[in-house]
Amino acid sequence: MSLHFEVKQTIQVPKEEVFESILDSNAAHHWKQGIVRIERLDDGPIKPGSELKETRKVFNKEAYEHFEVVELSEPEKVVLRCDGTKSTTGQGEYIITYQITSSGEVSRIILNGEIKGVTGLSKLFGKLTAGSFKKTYEKDLEALKDYLEN
Repeated sequence: MSLHFEVKQTIQVPKEEVFESILDSNAAHHWKQGIVRIERLDDGPIKPGSELKETRKVFNKEAYEHFEVVELSEPEKVVLRCDGTKSTTGQGEYIITYQITSSGEVSRIILNGEIKGVTGLSKLFGKLTAGSFKKTYEKDLEALKDYLEN
């Protein structure tokens, strides 16, 4: 069983700037809630197959997620896969897709999240889990908007 969520945001900058900011690990602390650090686990430019370890502070504890870049279609799409077995949760797979469209200097992000392979209490409270992820990404995209527009 997969759980799904969607978050939308409109930002008053060109989509190229949005795309670059999503991938810029040095700028992440400006817009990702609770971010402690993002470590590249490979070298060179970000491309499909690139891996990152993202550490956030959640409930006063550090939690990390292991991400792989699955797809990049500059400047319209970023797909990230989180391997939960290499992350703090120890289970599941999380697919995060950023779709970016624009009209002139106005960009629209549609973020689709899919949560697969959760078990135990996470499965039992699946809707709460998806809701928690959705709220985190809503806050992230609102902060991205603030960061890019100001």
